[in-house]
Amino acid sequence: MAQSPTAQIGPVPKVQAAPTTSTRNRSFGIFYLLLAALVLIAFGGGTGDSTFGLNLEGSSAVHVPDLTVAVRPGILAVAAVLAVLGGIQLVRGYGRRTFLVLGIVAALFVFALLTWAARGQTVNLVGIFQSALLRATPLTLGALCGVLCERSGVIDVAIEGQFLKAAFVGALVGSATTNSAVGLLAGMLTGGLVGALLAVLAIKYRVNQIIAGVVLDVFALGITGFLFDRAMVPYQDTLNSPSILGSFEIPGLAKVPIVGPILFDENVFVYLALLLVVVCTIALFRTRWGLRVRAVGEHPEAADTVGINVNRIRYRAVMLGGLIAGIGGAYFTLGSVGSFDKNMTAGRGFIALAAMIFGRWSPVGAFAAALVFGFADALQSILAILNVPIPSEFLLMTPYVVTILVVAGVVGRARPPAADGKPYVKE
Repeated sequence: MAQSPTAQIGPVPKVQAAPTTSTRNRSFGIFYLLLAALVLIAFGGGTGDSTFGLNLEGSSAVHVPDLTVAVRPGILAVAAVLAVLGGIQLVRGYGRRTFLVLGIVAALFVFALLTWAARGQTVNLVGIFQSALLRATPLTLGALCGVLCERSGVIDVAIEGQFLKAAFVGALVGSATTNSAVGLLAGMLTGGLVGALLAVLAIKYRVNQIIAGVVLDVFALGITGFLFDRAMVPYQDTLNSPSILGSFEIPGLAKVPIVGPILFDENVFVYLALLLVVVCTIALFRTRWGLRVRAVGEHPEAADTVGINVNRIRYRAVMLGGLIAGIGGAYFTLGSVGSFDKNMTAGRGFIALAAMIFGRWSPVGAFAAALVFGFADALQSILAILNVPIPSEFLLMTPYVVTILVVAGVVGRARPPAADGKPYVKE
């Protein structure tokens, strides 16, 4: 008599669940507890009060009372909350709220640090957030460039080079024409041209995309340094003194307490960055073009079989990303400093790339990540002003340390588009 299929197969082995979640819970839980101990030991000895200003002078119609915090009770309360969050994380975790809790923990730590640093002084929180948004603006624009490129399947490591060249050309043209708007347009086109060159190398000649991007970065550093010495240094007044595109307020909205001065009294670069976040989100996820871009970034062979020209879509996405990066580069000279200097972007293009990864290849996520890096940059500046007993070199490292932690995967492993970095060769 034949055996039944069940008898032939035998007992089904038990499948053990992957230990990834429990390991992450333990790691985060221990980290929170260590952070609580650090806050208690390093900041708990402070005395007096810290005052946090919630108004910019003359910026709003309604005056919001300042927030005064007693240093020692405030630090003890933060340490206690961190310890409780760490204990819950160890015992059962937070599931889908893990990264929300991580954000809360980071905010509590920063609050404790500022409370300790500002004892006996006043720190204007609105000013810090306004500075953070300004510093996040070029990072947002660079990250949007990376999102468009990598969603189409092309890795753009050349954002730093696009920033640097656009900053140089923007200052040069803005100074020569005495019109910073023309300089902004020239910087944007420069970024687009660098994007076009990257697209040709990556798509037509199928050069390794990371190597191509690094080469463009090094070339940008060399050529801008050479032209700076030869053209801008001897003619500083005529070729390196563009006017800064200053801030202008949106009537009515700029007077809203706290939020108004941060969002609605900024320069044109901030407004362009916010607008482009919205436009790129709609374009990528609500239009036929965006569907095609994501298709060629995930499965170019399937996209080709339904009649989509893969390489043409990639060319357009990379060049469009280059135009956006050009705006970010022009910010450094036309929206911030008012002159060009060698290597003035200081690796911000790579931080923008990290913001794109941190934001999981999403325009809104990239903007949120850029805000994190921008706040880290603003924080090191305010800590230097408050004369905290931390060496200035360590303070200057803050945004880069945050970048390393993000790239190292402290917030979890992110999955890039499946065809990212892979040239498409039609069979």
